[in-house]
Amino acid sequence: MKNVWKFALIASLGGFLFGFETAVISGAEQIIQRLWALDAFWHGLTVSISLIGTIIGAVVAGRLSDRYGRKPILIAIALLYLFSAVGCAVSTYWSVFLLFRFLGGLAVGISSVVGPVYISEIAPSKDRGKLTGLFQVMIVTGIFVAYLTNFLFAGIGEDAWRYMLGIMALPALLFYILLKKIPESPRWLALHKGMDQARSVFEFLGQEARSSASNENLNTKTALFQLRYAKPILFAVLLAFFNQMTGINAILYYAPRIFEMAGYDAQLSYLQPIFIGGTNVFFTLIGMSIIDRIGRKKLLLSGAVGMFFFLLLTAYGLKGDNSDMLLYYILGFIASFALSQGAVIWVFLAEIFPNEVRAQGSSLGSTTHWIFAALISWIFPVIVESIPQGGFYVFLFYAIMVVLSFVFILFIPETKGKSLEDIKGVIH
Repeated sequence: MKNVWKFALIASLGGFLFGFETAVISGAEQIIQRLWALDAFWHGLTVSISLIGTIIGAVVAGRLSDRYGRKPILIAIALLYLFSAVGCAVSTYWSVFLLFRFLGGLAVGISSVVGPVYISEIAPSKDRGKLTGLFQVMIVTGIFVAYLTNFLFAGIGEDAWRYMLGIMALPALLFYILLKKIPESPRWLALHKGMDQARSVFEFLGQEARSSASNENLNTKTALFQLRYAKPILFAVLLAFFNQMTGINAILYYAPRIFEMAGYDAQLSYLQPIFIGGTNVFFTLIGMSIIDRIGRKKLLLSGAVGMFFFLLLTAYGLKGDNSDMLLYYILGFIASFALSQGAVIWVFLAEIFPNEVRAQGSSLGSTTHWIFAALISWIFPVIVESIPQGGFYVFLFYAIMVVLSFVFILFIPETKGKSLEDIKGVIH
């Protein structure tokens, strides 16, 4: 079991880079807008170009990891993160900057699929929620560190954005080095190389090879879009959709701007996101500690109630009602999200599909997630800059979407404590 935790922790470093890459732009976006004199539309593209890469990465991740294995793709992700960090830091042209941000997005998209899938495939059933949840813990830790480094670099001048983006090269290099030590996923080996190789990895991980895994057809290539997979496809797509319709990425990407909209001064607007990041980490850790005991469904339902309440308060705070309380409203939303959607999303996507289509299914859910993340991040600045009290209407819309998500969650199955092979029976 010790080896499982170690390998899961190494694989989850991709989540740290995912979180850092996602949030770091919040500190650089206004500087970059001034540097290249971007209007709202092109500025929205500059922020969301990473997410366009993320969508493409999520689309191809399942196919790539099924063909080449989980470990080689994780190594490729590390290199993409490294190239992106260095390239963004030294860019002198807007077009070059977009290219390297796009590469970073590719890494995020592929990582969001392969990281949780790998961890779920090496984890024993009783600890799979916590272990797969390490990926989410590392995401929010990366977000927190991005906010912290943004604050530390914010006062060093117009080149601050280069340091904000470039420092990611250090953890990317560490990720690449540590990945050399992990084994291939035993369940991928069972499907593509045979049970002899898979069994040796299961034994190394201190687990028994399940008989159902040994019955899989070698080198199986199963199409995802079949009627028998309709339910897990529907659950994955809708959960990913509602995850983004909460508005979480609008807050993560535009946190300093949101606080400036509420009247905070510029320096304080860089400090407030640190509290957001810290709250995100703290409540994600709580969520991960109870997900295998409380279950996925109860966390999602209780979190939806909290998110709705705090999104309404945030909307009215941006309208001018108690705007001095805005930080506390947003922290309440972040805490509710971290305990529910944040804790569950990547665990659920990695476990809801059968072995033979797990990577493809997780890829579909992740693609849905990132398509709507890109739309949210692109549209947000356009709305708040072009519509009077746009912030109020945007957050009111998020609150309404949370109500709809609550209704959807009532119909999803509970998967806690079940093996990956047994979940297939629960869904069908």
